[in-house]
Amino acid sequence: MTIQRIEGKLLWEPSQQFQDESNMKKFMAWLEETRGLRFQTYEQLWNWSVTDIEGFWSAIWHFYEVQAKTPYDQVLADKKMPGAKWFPGSTLNYAEHIFRNEVPEKAAIIYQSENRALGEITWFKLKKETAAIAAYLKSLGVQPGDRVVAYASNIHETITAFLACASIGAVWSSCAPEFGIMSVIDRFKQIEPKVLFAVDGYRYGGKDFNRTELVKKIQAELPTLTQTIIIPYLQEEPHLEELKDAVLWGEAIEKNKGEVLTFTPVPFDHPLWILYSSGTTGKPKAIVQSQGGILLEQLKMIGLQKNVKPEDRLFWFTTTGWMMWNVVVSTLLTGATILLYDGNPGYPNYDTLWKFAEETKMTVFGTSASFITACMKAGVKPKEHFDLSHLNSIGSTGSPLPVSGFDWVYEEVKKDLWLVSTSGGTDLCTAFVGGSPLLPVHSGELQSRALGASVKAFDDQGQELVDEIGELVITEPMPSMPIYFWNDENGDRYHDSYFDVYSGIWRHGDFIKITTKGSAIIYGRSDATINRGGVRMGTSEIYSALESVPEVIDSLVVDIPISSEQSYMPLFVVMREKASLTDDVKSRINQVIRQNCSPRHVPNEIFPVEELPKTLNGKKLEVPIKKILMGTPVEKAVNIGSLANPDTIQYFVEFEKNMNGTQG
Repeated sequence: MTIQRIEGKLLWEPSQQFQDESNMKKFMAWLEETRGLRFQTYEQLWNWSVTDIEGFWSAIWHFYEVQAKTPYDQVLADKKMPGAKWFPGSTLNYAEHIFRNEVPEKAAIIYQSENRALGEITWFKLKKETAAIAAYLKSLGVQPGDRVVAYASNIHETITAFLACASIGAVWSSCAPEFGIMSVIDRFKQIEPKVLFAVDGYRYGGKDFNRTELVKKIQAELPTLTQTIIIPYLQEEPHLEELKDAVLWGEAIEKNKGEVLTFTPVPFDHPLWILYSSGTTGKPKAIVQSQGGILLEQLKMIGLQKNVKPEDRLFWFTTTGWMMWNVVVSTLLTGATILLYDGNPGYPNYDTLWKFAEETKMTVFGTSASFITACMKAGVKPKEHFDLSHLNSIGSTGSPLPVSGFDWVYEEVKKDLWLVSTSGGTDLCTAFVGGSPLLPVHSGELQSRALGASVKAFDDQGQELVDEIGELVITEPMPSMPIYFWNDENGDRYHDSYFDVYSGIWRHGDFIKITTKGSAIIYGRSDATINRGGVRMGTSEIYSALESVPEVIDSLVVDIPISSEQSYMPLFVVMREKASLTDDVKSRINQVIRQNCSPRHVPNEIFPVEELPKTLNGKKLEVPIKKILMGTPVEKAVNIGSLANPDTIQYFVEFEKNMNGTQG
């Protein structure tokens, strides 16, 4: 299918009062007062932020009064990408900036899940328990730079564990408990963690999933572990007999309940956490982001672009395996209350999260585009059944929000509402295209490029495009870009991931169009990454899972943005001689993908093929096949001369012609 041009209609405009009271306007006034910089429009402000990047990021530092134990020598010592060196000389602590906002009796976290009633954690309790866990980690010998990992749910204990980890300068990484065993081990094993936090299980869609046996298997694959801390979630008193060196969460708290929280100052570029690439060309890449870089980026993104204030109550439906969990935690930097929900958002029906919004007096409702379209298709009418008077904005990410999704929000949720459709990436842990409280909302469009994010659309020759679809690139460095990949000593994997197409310019792997008015439209991935419901996974993880299906000898999977409303993920398999793609085989294929990768990455349909097209050196043609299935002519999608078996391409040409009739 050829991607069609999307024209948006005006849906909402910010009132003058809304603009004047926004954090963005306060920042602009501060720039004029302290630096003599006067900007009339957001576009002018954005242009300055990406041309004078040192001036902009130093302004963010001082506007938000970043507390450094030692000052920085300069803003940017080396501007090159990759390898930019931000704020050298400075030392600080991310967690210290979280707790400078504490109001002891105010709710820091409000939570609910399928097996926990609505409750809250005050700032006082959050700080007290963070201090206890931090002290316990220190007693285990955890030092700055040591890795601490979590196989845990989106619950308050996980956030406490992370803040404790950050406070002592240790490096955090997490996976959601619905991740299959292979996906977890592929991620954690390469970073050699010292401590593991894990839930005993979780509940999803009304069903209980015990994870104790999987935790045991994870322990066996991580020889560097010295301690496992089990968070009781499925059971009040889980049994630990079969787990090595394991203690309960409550025991760790009790042993250190009188401790005072302290903060270890670390260099600006000291690792804060490790996120993961999708694993398209091998094991997922371990993306390391810095304490200082994440601090500045999240202050800017959450404070200015999302306009979050201390009185807000922000929710974003996520799991601990998605970067949006890290964004939710970072919202505490603003002093706002964060809201957590763990479970199936559509169980027992799609009213669940809207009811949660009413009960918590939610002001910011963050979710995925797929959830919004699911509500739309299910006929949900939140405004008729729930009191959403406190709700000021809705955020959408994970995949492009269709025009019909924009319309549904204003028709069925609330007329006077700021809809913030955003796009970004795990790679920078931010949205670099998204919202501005100074701009209108047009159907199908993201309002603006974020401050400090020099986002452009490039053609194949590296020329900038306007009002045309191109590759999303970032032409200037940003502080939250990875400081490195773990175990990538020469930086080769880092370079090849983002800088192998346009020298010195970040290529993100998305299709984008920048309009003449500065808004943007995202058209999905331009590479082989599979992004479903915000959970990114590489094709190699699916191929690895399929190795356990004896009938399948080769496979190829692509995720096609078949329309603005959905993606379509077909799996093509080469069957072993005399084997057939029976319903039983299909069922087992789906089962191994569900168990070892994630339920979201089960293919829409499975098709048998005689042979897969490959290059002369044996590489699968994932991206070219994706382009063909999106309607790109063969001669533009692939160099036929580079193929070992060019005749195999014709199957996919015919498949594209018939695709509308084959979608399930």
